Amino acid sequence: MLAALVFSVALGAVYKPPGTLIGILAGKIPGWTLQPTWPASSDAIVWLVRLPHTLLIAITGAALAGSGAAYQGLFRNPLADPYLIGVASGAGLGAVAAMALRGTGDLLGYYLIPVGAFAGALLTVMAVYSLARVDKVVPLTTLILSGVAIGTFASALTSFLMLRSDDQIYRAISFLLGGSTMTGWKPVLAAIPYMLLGMGLLVLCGHILNVLQFGEEQASQLGLPVERAKIFVILIASLTTAVAVSFSGVIGFIGLIVPHMVRMIWGADYRRLIPLALIGGASILLLADMLARILLAPQTLPVGIVTALAGTPFFLWILRRAKKDVFW
Repeated sequence: MLAALVFSVALGAVYKPPGTLIGILAGKIPGWTLQPTWPASSDAIVWLVRLPHTLLIAITGAALAGSGAAYQGLFRNPLADPYLIGVASGAGLGAVAAMALRGTGDLLGYYLIPVGAFAGALLTVMAVYSLARVDKVVPLTTLILSGVAIGTFASALTSFLMLRSDDQIYRAISFLLGGSTMTGWKPVLAAIPYMLLGMGLLVLCGHILNVLQFGEEQASQLGLPVERAKIFVILIASLTTAVAVSFSGVIGFIGLIVPHMVRMIWGADYRRLIPLALIGGASILLLADMLARILLAPQTLPVGIVTALAGTPFFLWILRRAKKDVFW
């Protein structure tokens, strides 16, 4: 992850050597005085453009992977992730609604966007879970179908709101394809408090998710208040998804791919799986973002296109394994 962070800041239309990056960042530490050997434009590019973008991408990947792992553990379903069950689309709708009502011109506007996204994500996951539930069971087929239906409806409303707003159409398309057009430190500063809260609580959910793997009846016999635990996990996973979507657009498959990679390598203990998924999600999305900047340079692809191209074959492979009931 550290290597991905460094290369993400270094790569761009003009390559910045690691020594230059270290000098620029060291110069921002209070009390340090360095004689710059680089042009002033390099300082602005690294500090005001690339570093905020890199940090936003990293925390977005961590949030999506962590919440994806939590959804998979909660539903005990290998195909549950924020994108496939429609939560990301609902969060996108809430974020766009907040933008339309308040805008993003000031810091307060940035802080209200995650609130709207959280409300949209929470309503979506409640609707999907209610529609998919058959008695006390949530079958795989109905979960996916409900997620597709609710997600498509939310995406349609999102597109309508974007077309009716005064923002440029490029920003609307970039958001839907998973590419934030927000620059600078404002979105990062607005996202960090929500992200730290959400990801910290996700790590604490590890024991709860481990117990839920025995089934709701067995978990209740072991002393876990099942319904309260499920609501708690849904709230936290929806919060982290909402913040990621509100600032970086709808980015698919990170919440599906990364937990599976971690589970195959390090096992299914959620006390270890979720922290490693956070690190892996940040790393994978940073690599995808670098690839999006390199493939058609100097043009930048929305990172959601790259994750979709890589994630679709992985999803089909997981679906095949799930049908054979091998993976779980």
